[in-house]
Amino acid sequence: MPGGQDTDIERRDVAQGAGMAALARLGAVIEVVAQPIYTWLFGIATYGIYIVLWSAVNMAEKIVDLSLTEALQRVVPTQQEDAAHAAVRFALTVTVIPATLIALAVSLNAEAIAGLLSVAPEDAPRLPFIIALFAWALPLWTFIEVATAAARARRAFGPEIRLRIFWEQLVRLALAVALFFAGMTSIGLLVAHLLSLALVAILAVRLLGRYYDLRLLLTAPTTGALRGNLLGSGVALLPSAVTRRTLNDLPPVLLNVMLPGAQGATAAGLFGIARKVASIPLIVRQAFLYVLAPLSSAQAARDRKRIAPLYAFASRISAALVIPIGGLLILLGSDILSLFAPGAGAAIMMLTILVAARMGEAVIGPATPIVEMTGHRGWPLVNSLIGIGSWALLAILLTPSMGGEGMAIAVAVGAVAVAWAAVCELWFAERLHPFDGLFLRGLAAGLAGFAALAAIGWAVEPLGAPIRAAILIVTFLPLCWVTLRLGLDREDREALGRPARTAKLV
Repeated sequence: MPGGQDTDIERRDVAQGAGMAALARLGAVIEVVAQPIYTWLFGIATYGIYIVLWSAVNMAEKIVDLSLTEALQRVVPTQQEDAAHAAVRFALTVTVIPATLIALAVSLNAEAIAGLLSVAPEDAPRLPFIIALFAWALPLWTFIEVATAAARARRAFGPEIRLRIFWEQLVRLALAVALFFAGMTSIGLLVAHLLSLALVAILAVRLLGRYYDLRLLLTAPTTGALRGNLLGSGVALLPSAVTRRTLNDLPPVLLNVMLPGAQGATAAGLFGIARKVASIPLIVRQAFLYVLAPLSSAQAARDRKRIAPLYAFASRISAALVIPIGGLLILLGSDILSLFAPGAGAAIMMLTILVAARMGEAVIGPATPIVEMTGHRGWPLVNSLIGIGSWALLAILLTPSMGGEGMAIAVAVGAVAVAWAAVCELWFAERLHPFDGLFLRGLAAGLAGFAALAAIGWAVEPLGAPIRAAILIVTFLPLCWVTLRLGLDREDREALGRPARTAKLV
């Protein structure tokens, strides 16, 4: 496959890539559906420990990978074959080896680390073994993240679908249920997670083989200039990547550490539940984040001005889709939480706050990857300082008195602040922004969709919660059709390709 791409990027490329990436990210929906099962099988306190440990692995991975997952999106599309293969090998080498060493260190010091965490009394004796075992998720996850990033750098957005949806999520769910009924009522969820990652890592090797020559991957010469370019790009992007992980994964860890015993484990579990549900609107945003990173890098190398219509197009679709999706989750918040184990209803305010933040992030468009991929190396650090600073300040002020709700407010403000900072930077440096008349049309359609859902929910509330929930779910898809039909012009709808023609949007 050619290392460079010589054709200009059009809206259809963005739409097709985002559609495939969104399908891959549907694994997040399956993950949300699986969470109630996990809480019923293992309990919210044990589920909370799982959330804490997996959050710690996620944060460690993002630090260890030096943002080379993002740097590959910038470097690979601009290189010839030998250099592209060498870049991938270098990224795998400098990330997986340190991750393995960290896992070994954590395993050897598991008992000391266990003393830092709050758990239910019945889980305390097993905690050191759990930590020692689950530490090995770090090198597995690091390899998976770098390998799939290498595939995305080839504009291959679809192959993640089977990995992310079937092998990673459905197999994990099946293993967790099987291990629970086999008697692993305490560690079954963590073992299932580890086994599913091992399987996905094996399949990720095959994924690399589809888009790279594995022999060339082992032998392609790496130059000092290539290593410097890759590391320079990665380290420049590292602050923003770590910020996103911090805002997502550190809060449940802090809640666990701050509160004693089962209370800390339960608080982490409740925040984890709210975070998982709130991740559904993020599917649209992440689809465009995944796609616009390599596409922006490729387009910036030829004509930076042509990034503007791609940016605006992605923002319009996000506004028309994410607001109704988020609105549905807010309106059905209590119904969704009732599916979890008893006690999960306490997460309703956290869920509402985090969903509103995800809506705010998505509506203003994918400015962050465009900033990162168009050579502005200093800005990600500035954005990170803004996001982490606002989150830390509010967390210190609000969490002691408000608990999980205070932490959710802090996370929401930090996340939206990072997104808005990127929007402002693109405007001042490149005069790029998505806020034209067509954007306002998409925004108005999205808000109208939310208002219609709220009105329907209010009208049918006397019929009872189950009927109200069913009616809202049934009316949601037709309402999304209306928001896309009214919120996008014909050219935008035509860019959506076959799905738009199938749905009669054009």
